[in-house]
Amino acid sequence: MRRRVWPSIIACAGMFLLGASGAPASAQIALTPPSAATSTPPDAASTPPDAASTPPDAVTSTPLPEPAVGVTIEWRVRSRFRLFRDERDFDRHVAAQLGRSILAAEQSLALESGGRGWARDMVARLCIDSAGNVVDECARDGVRESYLTPVDHLVEVRLAGAVDASASCAWTFEDGDGTPRSLTVGCEEPLNIRVAYGRPTIAVVDMSANGKVARATTEILVRDLLIAGLGDSIASGEGNPDRPVPLADDGFCFRQFIATGASEYFRPGRAGYQGDKSCGGAQSAESDRVAWARLAARWMSAPCHRSLYSYQLRAALALAVENPRVAVTFLPLACTGATIETGLFGAQRARELNCGVSGASSCPSSVPAQLGRLRELVARAQRAMPGRGLDLVFLTIGANDIDFSGLVADVIIEARAERLLFQRGGMISNVDAAQSVLDTKLPAAFAKLRLALKPLVGGDLERVVYVSYGNPALNPTGGSCPGGRHGFDIHPAFGVDGERLSRMTSFVDGRFFPRLKALATCSGGAPCSDPANQRMTFVDAHQFSFGEHGFCAQAASDPVFDQDCFSPDGGSFASGPVAGATDALVCNHRASEFRPYASRARWVRTANDSYFAAMTFPEGVSATLQPSNLHDATWGVLSAVYGGAIHPTAEGHAAMADAAVAAARSVLNLPQPFNSIMAAPLSDTPANGASPTGVPTR
Repeated sequence: MRRRVWPSIIACAGMFLLGASGAPASAQIALTPPSAATSTPPDAASTPPDAASTPPDAVTSTPLPEPAVGVTIEWRVRSRFRLFRDERDFDRHVAAQLGRSILAAEQSLALESGGRGWARDMVARLCIDSAGNVVDECARDGVRESYLTPVDHLVEVRLAGAVDASASCAWTFEDGDGTPRSLTVGCEEPLNIRVAYGRPTIAVVDMSANGKVARATTEILVRDLLIAGLGDSIASGEGNPDRPVPLADDGFCFRQFIATGASEYFRPGRAGYQGDKSCGGAQSAESDRVAWARLAARWMSAPCHRSLYSYQLRAALALAVENPRVAVTFLPLACTGATIETGLFGAQRARELNCGVSGASSCPSSVPAQLGRLRELVARAQRAMPGRGLDLVFLTIGANDIDFSGLVADVIIEARAERLLFQRGGMISNVDAAQSVLDTKLPAAFAKLRLALKPLVGGDLERVVYVSYGNPALNPTGGSCPGGRHGFDIHPAFGVDGERLSRMTSFVDGRFFPRLKALATCSGGAPCSDPANQRMTFVDAHQFSFGEHGFCAQAASDPVFDQDCFSPDGGSFASGPVAGATDALVCNHRASEFRPYASRARWVRTANDSYFAAMTFPEGVSATLQPSNLHDATWGVLSAVYGGAIHPTAEGHAAMADAAVAAARSVLNLPQPFNSIMAAPLSDTPANGASPTGVPTR
């Protein structure tokens, strides 16, 4: 049996602003006339035995509580996104999202961080282990608690309305599990109290002033949502490391595959690397590889390139931000490279093998199946807390099943020698091959996936919010992006082929997206035995916006670095070895000036972006593609492909999250955020005159 420990009530020195972008966490005062039971003062238990003989007029000298008028008890769950260990990190997002969309909040945070990214410090303060797995217990704001099955939640309680500044308030909190907790403080002071999860706590306050006592009551019942994120690289946040790789201003040497001219080329390396930066040695020393690894980009999960910028995490976080009476327990499981069979149902290779803060500690070489891991976590939660189950699943999957990365490689690898090499290695695909998988294998895989997900969501597949992809290659002026090397000259073999890109774009919009929707919603001939009960909640509202923000989109407001240093004609980098070794860039900026999280017109990472942000050294790849050393020609290509090229930026993920969270609110029966709470958090009535909406339980 669990032993419940109630920490003491903490009286705060000042009043917190109830900041949230959702409905106000207020409760109306119970106006029922006080009965003999409810009118008894909190210290009535100490009445002496002969109190019954006291003259009646002596009893009535203590005023009975009357219903308070014009005062409400408000409460909110503090630090309610439970993946964050520090409340300051959650509060930072509350402030950023106040009155804004998730996209606008991301742009505000990007500006606040100078384009360096808000997650670079937060990633070290999460309830996860070094490989990115959620932990059994987590110390959150100094209190150790079970992550999967919280016993209680920290709640701030306060009075709002016509509160007499001189009044004294006697608070009592009763949850039916022991002696009520009581405290007397000034009525303007908020209280922080841990309330039991799973049953209501009744809060009673008697306000004493000028010889009169007024009483207010409310029920506190926290709703803790258990939400999982499943899927592939779009679900994980690939391309957006929580802490971007530090860039060196001098050059780092790479070999070329087949030297038709120069046998080597130079690009910015990792800042702080003191090993061999030239291509002179046949092999890199092991000490060089360890030193290089220590300077890697930092991910929430390095094996899966899982990021705090993922649309799944941002949507789950937004639900916590905008609903003050709701806590969110998020289970991040998505993994870059996942397919339905290899990733969801089966284990997959880890993307990187360096997990620690320094990048030097070892990761597991494989990642367990996401569905198996989710079953394990849900079963563990239900053993500890019967009735605890998944409220929602965010899901994006299918692109790797049709080998979308192979389609991208087909479009961006232009040099003949490299195309031949990577075709033999199975890295290049085409539209016909993708169509074949779409017609034959993907429908059966989706049917199998629905069967596996159904028991995890209590038989209600509407709780699976399938978020579709955004087309990464649409030109804001119409059609697909043009060919060329703009944003793709990080490797000499790269160059976007306009004709192949046009075919890919037409396939994605005309065939892939419609088929995914049919499979998720059991429409258009999708193999569903019971369509009415097997439909997932489908989200594609963001696709229109991506049409304005493909990888070729540009604006005068783009970072100066991008405009000056990423040459439209593919001449961004020094071609000579002497100049390249000193400064790989042709422009008059240093590589370290690149800001991966500055706002841009494009919501899609180019190959240049992915190298400058992540510079991934691919270790979880097949033996035929595994780089032999730090200067190997192979990883020069793979650092872009495996580091997030043609994946959404943080802004792209935020736009996806805005679409996803709208669907999640509907599935979870949560209120739409009110503009009034964004501008005036303590108002009882929204500015538009609508009534505040409560948060129902499920």
